[in-house]
Amino acid sequence: MNEKEYLAQRFETYRTHLRAVAYRMLGSLNEADDAVQDSWLRLDGSNASDVENLKAWLTTVVGRVCLDMLRSRRSRREVNLGARMPEPILSRENGIDPEQEALLADSIGLALLVVLEMLTPAERLAFVLHDMFAVSFDEIAAIVGRSSAATRKLASRARRRVQQANVPDGDLSGQRQVVDAFLAAARDGDFTALLTVLDPDVVLRADRGDLRPGGLLEIRGARTVAQQALTFSQLAGSARAAVVNGTAGIVAFGLRGNPFSVMGFTIRRGRIVEIDILADPARLRQLDLAFLDG
Repeated sequence: MNEKEYLAQRFETYRTHLRAVAYRMLGSLNEADDAVQDSWLRLDGSNASDVENLKAWLTTVVGRVCLDMLRSRRSRREVNLGARMPEPILSRENGIDPEQEALLADSIGLALLVVLEMLTPAERLAFVLHDMFAVSFDEIAAIVGRSSAATRKLASRARRRVQQANVPDGDLSGQRQVVDAFLAAARDGDFTALLTVLDPDVVLRADRGDLRPGGLLEIRGARTVAQQALTFSQLAGSARAAVVNGTAGIVAFGLRGNPFSVMGFTIRRGRIVEIDILADPARLRQLDLAFLDG
């Protein structure tokens, strides 16, 4: 085995870890894979013999790559477009594979990823690398080009935002019962039943991509969300159960059998507190939904 093959072998041992870092930073599996590949190219073009801790080195490299990607994404979009819905990780109800488990550790649900999308690139980097992957503030400061003290403040601001995110109930079967009750009420046009499963302060967010310029549609309050759910009563009958970022969710299909939306639910104390919907046709076409046929 030559030196390059040995280096590639060592890199592969950290690929899942690097992909987890990049997914938290970018909210997109496709972009995360691009960032991981870029980190390999940088490693391949460096003098790796000088690297004492390869995992730590690669973590900061992929963080830097993701920061550049976030800044580029931000510059391509108008500031008033706001956040977009992250790309969901979908799996069947009876099991999540080990790689998905690594990606979803630390309760990386859609609701948390939406919060991360609302941070500045530097805040997101500081929070993800320090709070989720224990990278020191001195190392992060070198990436963002700020002092260690300023980097601590970035992470602190991000942490305050993240702490506002709802933590879902941990029982997947209990979550599924609530989601099924929501779907049944929507399908039957039962407004009262919808109010029963919705938290009074429920938030619904939807990303329709270019179909709705201006970023995420956001609706708040049980009555308003229930009224919105009734308008999609026909789609409720086409919904297929799925696990969306580790929690109970659904994939709804249109009249021609094409995926219409992916819905992730955050449930606390037996009620729906957040509904996150990806309904961007272009991004839906990129999702692998083959597991729903099994």
